[in-house]
Amino acid sequence: MKKMYLVLENGAVLEGVSIGAERESIGELVFTTGMTGYLETLTDPSYAGQIVMQTFPLIGNYGVIPEDFEGKSAVKGYVVRELCDAPSNFRSQYALDRFLKEQNIPGICGIDTRAITKLIREKGVMNAVLTPEPNADLFAVKNYSVKDVVAQVSTKEMLEFPAVGEEKYYVVLIDYGAKRNIIRSLCRRGCRVTVVPYDTKAEKILAMKPDGVMLSNGPGDPAENTGPITELKKLIGKVPIFGICLGHQLLALAMGGKTEKLKFGHRGVNQPALEKKTGKAYITSQNHGYAVIADSLPAGAEETFINANDGSCEGISYPGKRAFSVQFHPEGCGGPQDTAFLFDRFLSLMKGENHA
Repeated sequence: MKKMYLVLENGAVLEGVSIGAERESIGELVFTTGMTGYLETLTDPSYAGQIVMQTFPLIGNYGVIPEDFEGKSAVKGYVVRELCDAPSNFRSQYALDRFLKEQNIPGICGIDTRAITKLIREKGVMNAVLTPEPNADLFAVKNYSVKDVVAQVSTKEMLEFPAVGEEKYYVVLIDYGAKRNIIRSLCRRGCRVTVVPYDTKAEKILAMKPDGVMLSNGPGDPAENTGPITELKKLIGKVPIFGICLGHQLLALAMGGKTEKLKFGHRGVNQPALEKKTGKAYITSQNHGYAVIADSLPAGAEETFINANDGSCEGISYPGKRAFSVQFHPEGCGGPQDTAFLFDRFLSLMKGENHA
């Protein structure tokens, strides 16, 4: 067993065992609280630029199942308390350590992830480096930032996905780092889906004559995406729009709202979201470090969901604009599917039956 070190930007050094690729990697250290879903986490493009730490102590026990992948892995590193090297599941094809090596993802196990999580909750998200040598360049670690990651993870060409069964609607999905289950959720509901790059011009999208436009999840600071925000402004009011996660934030920015960075974000499959109109609480899957500032929303915008833990904005509806969005993942896998009805709400919007 080879040693690996996790060095935080505050100078703390933790010694553990190397897993995955034996190389150095700097990233923003974040934690996620899911008991399951590590494969979906590792293949979620929204984690681009980040070293992901699992709070659940045993990871890898059901192995690697490629059918569950959400996309191409973009994480900078992986931190776990204990890595299972003998997975047991009838769908498993191989162990997680092999996946990490094949994806060139460095990792560490055998350290106190609970203590690090408590530190991040107290001090906030911080940068870190995974390194085989304990003497890290703290200047480089402190000055690292997650930049231009949407361009890195978005598709480079248009992709077509047929509807399952009878085709009812045609949806253009703007890929800011889309999870595959968003596409599956639309196709299962009779939607033919065209996935387009993040910087596709509004005129080109409108020329495709879609029944609706889907704004996907994605990584990084939403406010830095000035080009996509400009294009979104041209789409608003001309076609039904449904945004998820980063798409939710970009839609708010295009509407004139503002976003802010959270202290340690919401990452996991157990985040409670309250629907303001009904008072119902939904357990949701989330992965984001930024949030829309509700007070910055323009007149007429309605905050539809809030986070039950910290009160941050979790959903917005724009009456008269045929647009709505949520911060959480209604398609979340692995995680609860309590809010999958929002896709049906999008279909109703495309049909013209009611507002979202």
